[in-house]
Amino acid sequence: MTHTVRPQEVDRSALEEKPLAPPSATPLDGEVLVRGRVEFANDDRTIISGVWESDIGSSRWEFTTRGEIVHILSGTMVVQRDGEEAVELTGGTAAFFPIGWAGVWTVVEPVRKFYVVYR
Repeated sequence: MTHTVRPQEVDRSALEEKPLAPPSATPLDGEVLVRGRVEFANDDRTIISGVWESDIGSSRWEFTTRGEIVHILSGTMVVQRDGEEAVELTGGTAAFFPIGWAGVWTVVEPVRKFYVVYR
């Protein structure tokens, strides 16, 4: 079966809301609310994909056991890998966070992304 999703059309009310917290990420400047929904996961959950939104805020991410590929649908965030220059991600941008990536994500305008997490 082919599974499809139109991530920009997923209604916000269909997303689960919760505060961002470890082990996903550590908020750096107070509570950051995120919303998400898993759209696909393979049987052993080595690949998980879905839709995710974040309110404005900064958080530290450490991809020690997994990597992530994102496609930003709307909003703006700045990501800065430890020891590297910051990169701005806006609607239409794809980014790759390989296993071992560690740094800070700063959402400056609420973001909606489609993601694929792999282990």
